[in-house]
Amino acid sequence: MALVPVAEALERLLEGAAPLAGEEVPLLEAVDRVLAEPVIALRTQPPFNASAMDGYAVRAADVASVPSRLSVIGMAPAGRGFDGTVGKAQAVRIFTGAPLPDGADTIVIQENVRDLGGGDIEVTEPTAEWRNIRRVGLDFSKGDVLLEKGRVLDPAALSLVASANHPQVNVVKRPLVAIVATGDELLPPGSELGPDQIISSNAYGVAAAAQSVGARALDLGIAADRKEAIAALVQKAVAAGADVIVTLGGASVGDHDLIHDVLTGEGMQLGFWKIAMRPGKPLMFGRLGDIRCIGLPGNPVASLVCSQLFLKPLLARLGGREHRQDIRPARLGAAMPANDLRQDYVRAVVRDDHGALVATPFGIQDSSMLRMLADANGLVVRAPFAPASAAGEACSVLMLR
Repeated sequence: MALVPVAEALERLLEGAAPLAGEEVPLLEAVDRVLAEPVIALRTQPPFNASAMDGYAVRAADVASVPSRLSVIGMAPAGRGFDGTVGKAQAVRIFTGAPLPDGADTIVIQENVRDLGGGDIEVTEPTAEWRNIRRVGLDFSKGDVLLEKGRVLDPAALSLVASANHPQVNVVKRPLVAIVATGDELLPPGSELGPDQIISSNAYGVAAAAQSVGARALDLGIAADRKEAIAALVQKAVAAGADVIVTLGGASVGDHDLIHDVLTGEGMQLGFWKIAMRPGKPLMFGRLGDIRCIGLPGNPVASLVCSQLFLKPLLARLGGREHRQDIRPARLGAAMPANDLRQDYVRAVVRDDHGALVATPFGIQDSSMLRMLADANGLVVRAPFAPASAAGEACSVLMLR
């Protein structure tokens, strides 16, 4: 099978991907979730003309000129309005959020009032009509569309949903990613290693990549290099309702690379296998019914670079999110050799030099070196057959953080 260009692979992987169905969740569980439908106001806010300040509810005509002596006839705390009517030369003591009493049309703030004793006050500053009052419907009215479908629910949006009297909200289901690592040589962190064994680290980075775009990650553990062991974990992923199955390692063409055979044996329709990129050439994609299957390379750097380029955009789309790679213009901080037929993603340190980005690639680009990837904050993107480049020449950088 010929190597598939990166752009074509991504297009084929995303083909037909659409946001998952919605689900109702309580507001406290809805932070950073994506709206599956618009939010409609169930009430008007504020539902009445409300005082915006602590002070006195009066008639504007009585305080147009000062000093003005008024008689206090009652009180209106928040949550309990004054039942009577404010007449000429009268006032009601009022607090922020309380309904404006009948007859009153302005609020004199308490700093502009002097207590004369005996239930009388003196207003020392004139106050115009409708000052310090939040008019009914100032924020929104019943039936208004407050938030559109696709909005990510940040703190302000969640508060708005609550104020519209919604105790729960309809959000896009979070995609479930089942992660299956393979390899007799792998053991989980904290294990006592034998002379031929290594720590399984890829699942943690892939899970973090999935969670960074709102997906859920289900780590199904490590399968031995036997078809029946791998098939058992794939079947667990299907039973768990996974939207995406990610396998780690075993997607190449060696004698012990079994993922392709197992997945096709379970009914997967292969989409493509092997990408014209470095690192990450042995990436595989297929469909197992409605489940999308991505076979990531076993090398840690390749696995994480492929997660950035392919897994995150897929999960974002399934979760109803927009996801764009952060690619910026820069200039090289060191010379680079000519490239071959594969698109190259070169780990680099990117710094700001007086408003311009400078990307300096690491001298070693081995796809097993996680420390280098952790130190990198960008990937220099090299097109296939790009000629040798000198330091200072223009380049494109995919920012990682």
